[in-house]
Amino acid sequence: MKIEELLKRQEKPALFAPGSAVMWTDEHISRQLLAVHLDQNTDLASRKTPVIEKTLSLVLSLMGKEPLDILDLGCGPGLYTERFAKEGHRVTGVDFSEYSLDYARRSAEDKGLSLNYVQGNYLHLDLPEQSFDLVIMIYEDYAVLNPQERSLLLKRVAGMLRSEGVFFFDYPNDRRFDERIVPSDWECSPEGFWRDTPHLCLSRSFVYPEEKVILMEHLVFDDSRGWESYRFWNTYYSRERIEGELKDAGLRVESWHEDILPADSVWTGDNVTFAFCRKV
Repeated sequence: MKIEELLKRQEKPALFAPGSAVMWTDEHISRQLLAVHLDQNTDLASRKTPVIEKTLSLVLSLMGKEPLDILDLGCGPGLYTERFAKEGHRVTGVDFSEYSLDYARRSAEDKGLSLNYVQGNYLHLDLPEQSFDLVIMIYEDYAVLNPQERSLLLKRVAGMLRSEGVFFFDYPNDRRFDERIVPSDWECSPEGFWRDTPHLCLSRSFVYPEEKVILMEHLVFDDSRGWESYRFWNTYYSRERIEGELKDAGLRVESWHEDILPADSVWTGDNVTFAFCRKV
């Protein structure tokens, strides 16, 4: 390890500059992430079962009772897709992690559920146009995208929806923005979430107040791979800003919902907004 290289990495990154590594395709991290998805003692990767069921109950009550063609973007191990399928809907799930999708496919087969799963980046996959009544993207995934990616996503969603179809997603609002800065931390471990070998992880956040953006960066070092950076960007929105981005893609918000998550911290409760949007 060269201290000079570490000092260079202390500089504040340019807004939305990518890290040097992606965790979704790393075999070891994917295994750890799946375990976190399924752990009912935490909601660090997926929300707990009561919240998932409350979310689905809301969106289905807003959609009506007819069988729907549903697309779940970032479906993970299928926690939402399976519940939709049990209600009689036709569901496609898309996720970057082949490891999570392998689990989802096995789980669906074990339960006798007919589900279609597609592996890849939903920004670039060839998905059918005008084929879905409902597209969902849950766990604030919208907020991690940069402006160009958000624009592309919304245009793709609008294109995949049928006439008057619905896009349902959640995002961190800018309420209590100043309280969401995470303090720096470090961990030296023989094995853990990031590696199955001895490694060092330095975690810190950077704030971009004018853009209402916070970067959480994890710098991971081990002897075989050297330094790798994992960057997680989060944009915090007002309703007006969300409405403007949706309008450009031909989508309109019909209702806002801020009573789904328990009010445990600045990361939950009314600090997260769910938007029920209609294609216009």
